[in-house]
Amino acid sequence: MMDDENQSGGVKAEAPAPAEKPENGSADKPQPNPARRRRLIIIFAVVVAAVAAAYFIYDHLVLSRRVTTDNAYVAAETAQVTPLVGGQVVEVGVSNTQTVRAGQPLLRLDDADLQIAVAQAEADLAAAERRYGQTAATGEALQAQVAARAADVNSARAQLAAARGTLERAEIDFQRRQALVSAGAVSGDEVTSATNALRTARANVVVAEAAVSQAQATRTSAERDRAANAALTRGTTSRTAPEVLTARARLRQAKLDLSRTIVRAPIDGVIAQRNVQVGQRLSSGTVTMSIVPVDRLYVDANYKEGQLSHVRVGQAATLVSDLYGDDVIYHGKVVGVAGGTGSAFALIPAQNATGNWIKVVQRLPVRIALDPRELRAHPLRVGLSMDAKIDLSDAE
Repeated sequence: MMDDENQSGGVKAEAPAPAEKPENGSADKPQPNPARRRRLIIIFAVVVAAVAAAYFIYDHLVLSRRVTTDNAYVAAETAQVTPLVGGQVVEVGVSNTQTVRAGQPLLRLDDADLQIAVAQAEADLAAAERRYGQTAATGEALQAQVAARAADVNSARAQLAAARGTLERAEIDFQRRQALVSAGAVSGDEVTSATNALRTARANVVVAEAAVSQAQATRTSAERDRAANAALTRGTTSRTAPEVLTARARLRQAKLDLSRTIVRAPIDGVIAQRNVQVGQRLSSGTVTMSIVPVDRLYVDANYKEGQLSHVRVGQAATLVSDLYGDDVIYHGKVVGVAGGTGSAFALIPAQNATGNWIKVVQRLPVRIALDPRELRAHPLRVGLSMDAKIDLSDAE
């Protein structure tokens, strides 16, 4: 019974009370470590400071030593093809996008009229050479005439001397007859004959003197004619005479005009803007096409005005084209800075003096010459976009 009471009605031993759970489950979370938090903050601050220092160093040593822009475009000094003589186009041997070499024929004009002009100039040259030969021969003839006129003068002088001798004899004979008249030794007829002979002798002397004067005048005229003719040929030959040189120059001009009927390429490059057709009649100076020198291109990079304080001629530049991407890098040099902004040379310049003025950052073109070898390896075309970077390391 006692056992039953102990088993059923006896006092039971109490079980231990369960421990109370903390509110909000705080016992499951680890308590924060203040030392670890400070260490993380310090590490983060060090990393931020290192990044800021690295950026500052990069900006000071790299970014501040170069200026970049993507507002850059390929350009070139294109050559315009213009005929120097007029005529009808009979052949055009090239088309747009075709590559040509300097001196290559591009088009041909009708040359019939100019061939006739060459023939006429050749005839004029032959005539000028003949005239020179005729002038030289005339000079020799005039020299002979001068010698003949000198002989005429000598002959006239001899005749004058003879007439004077005859006059002296006639005077002596007349004086003798006159002295014998009073003595009656001569007849009147003899005196009359002596008087007539004296008059005739005097007249002959006058005639002889006139003949001498005329011969001298004729000789003087011949000498002047010879001098005038000699002036036309003095110091010249059949190749250096002025009229011959003029005719030869006209012949060269005619041949030059004939050769210009074939219009040739002035430079190496690519044909662009061809606007000429067979059968079209051109005048001198008409623009028929353009040639772009693809191996002598340059880049006009439009930098902001605040980027140009240290840009100088001769500084190195690297460029990337949108055509090839970053795989191809071009190298060049700054060759010049434009004399004004694009707006300054616009057809209608900006009127900043008005009251409704808003400041706009201006851009100034900087010309960068490209390496011809790189252009031959990776050709560009006019108008393509470029990214340009100028190295300011050597800025003064």
